[in-house]
Amino acid sequence: MKARTFNTKKLILTLFIGLAIAIVMVTIASLIGSSGMSVLTGIKILASRLPFIGSSINLDGISASQITIVLQIRLPRALAALVVGGGLAVCGSGLQGMFKNPLADSGILGISSGAALGAGVAIVLKIARTTTIGLSGISLFAFVGGITCVLLVYYLSRVKGKINTVSLLLSGTAISAFSAALLALVMMLHHDMADAIFAWTMGSLHNIDWKELSWCTPIILIGTVLLFMQARELNLLLLGEDEAKHLGVNTEMAKLRIMILTAIICSAAVSVSGIIGFVGLIIPHVVRLFSGPDHRYLIPISFIVGGIFLLLVDTIAKTVVSPLEINIGVITSVLGGPFFIYLLRKRGRA
Repeated sequence: MKARTFNTKKLILTLFIGLAIAIVMVTIASLIGSSGMSVLTGIKILASRLPFIGSSINLDGISASQITIVLQIRLPRALAALVVGGGLAVCGSGLQGMFKNPLADSGILGISSGAALGAGVAIVLKIARTTTIGLSGISLFAFVGGITCVLLVYYLSRVKGKINTVSLLLSGTAISAFSAALLALVMMLHHDMADAIFAWTMGSLHNIDWKELSWCTPIILIGTVLLFMQARELNLLLLGEDEAKHLGVNTEMAKLRIMILTAIICSAAVSVSGIIGFVGLIIPHVVRLFSGPDHRYLIPISFIVGGIFLLLVDTIAKTVVSPLEINIGVITSVLGGPFFIYLLRKRGRA
């Protein structure tokens, strides 16, 4: 990889533009829904919460239910799409750098399958909102399931105290398959709960509220910042482990940190959204086309682009066949499947 001077101003400008687009998208998503509410009403409700000008907005004629729809349902859902999409994209960029493979994403470590198994167990046990911090039992079990699978993958992939990449891939595949088999068994034994479990695995943001958003957002944002701090190590790992070691990188510790951070970020994301595939695969690859492979650009820009992408997909999911709603994971899979095939064919021709 050719060394390039890091341009802080360029990154800040890009993120500023991306953030402006994200704010516009969040606003639009908060105004769109199946309730039949007018756009002007939605704008008034949102504007009433702005500093300085909010107190001057007249909400006469606007019902309490309309205010609830905008501020308690649509707005947290839009923000969740932004944060979850950004988190999944960041995980993909980190793992693709660690594996030096554009086909890698968080599913390769068994995070998604572990989270699905955890959520399935919670659904069967009928654990809903039982935690004191407002985190649903399903989200808590999903988070723990994702983290547990990554720890198992890490333990199984260690060979003589080192993380072997091939063993990591094989261990991740094995744990994913095992978790999927256990989930299938749970669904067979509790067929009355199968529809609820299946719906969760398809991914959706329609049940997001401020409490769940308030606990997953700090985890994802802090994890993203910490992963950004590993950008130098990721850049050097692209040169190969031997070259990275010669340049002073403790490759084993670097890989461990990247694995842990991506596991925490992804587990927090999918625990509140369900399984949303291909975001971590598509977005880093697209961003890499115009930002280059430097992770100092790739990670933060992937977060913004991933968030905007999932926000757009979620808006489509809740409007294209309104008043019905398509699971967001279905749309990302429809988009991601052909893209994955394209990447495979492109690598085959390389």
